[in-house]
Amino acid sequence: MAVHTVAPGDTPDDVITATALVKTYRQGTAEVRALDGVSVAVQRARFTAVVGPSGSGKSTLMHCVAGLDTVTSGRIVLDGTEITGLSDRQLTRVRRERIGFVFQSFNLLPQLTAYENIVLPVTMSGGRPDRALVDHLCEVLGIAHRVAHRPSELSGGQQQRVAVARALVARPAVVFADEPTGNLDSRTGAEVLTVLRQSVDDLGQTVVMVTHDPSAAQYADRVLTLADGRVRGDERTAPSRRLAALATDVMGRRR
Repeated sequence: MAVHTVAPGDTPDDVITATALVKTYRQGTAEVRALDGVSVAVQRARFTAVVGPSGSGKSTLMHCVAGLDTVTSGRIVLDGTEITGLSDRQLTRVRRERIGFVFQSFNLLPQLTAYENIVLPVTMSGGRPDRALVDHLCEVLGIAHRVAHRPSELSGGQQQRVAVARALVARPAVVFADEPTGNLDSRTGAEVLTVLRQSVDDLGQTVVMVTHDPSAAQYADRVLTLADGRVRGDERTAPSRRLAALATDVMGRRR
């Protein structure tokens, strides 16, 4: 099957280009449009938050552009490859090689240590972990002293930082975070958001985060607002000085 690369209108600075996305579901005899002609581009090395009420289509959009779900119509280019129409096997390869995921529920394997969980994406694909990179990530994330522990021995915030390290270890083109602070208290959530912010600022990572929390969205460079399956707002703004001060305070207290 032919794989299409960047088309006219896409730019090298865009890691994701989604054009006229439509996603429909059947509910009995009714047709529901979860996405109704969404077009959006996501720039590299930026933190994009996608917000909106329940049922707005924000999670559906993330699942489609991440290759976890298919669209009814439209076109998606991820890191130079058109993923629309790829087979399940091809999509699995794209997800494994180019995408990192951070979920609300951590999704760590309880029988493995933190270190083994972090390097799992690399070892499962038959590769050898870059120990220098793993050590650097663990140091930046403040979990270097906890890598020999299993998830049950870690706090919720520590487990989510392990999940972030796991998402970053294969140097993905983009990290998708689905309500990453949903199971955390406000202080721990701020720590995790600070880590995601740092991965963009210090590591040049691209992060796309779905959240229902307006305060979490303040950590992003750009906030996309969805409602009724359509983009209703697109605000681009640098994180505030207040958040920069909060990040310094959070990281100082964590260490």
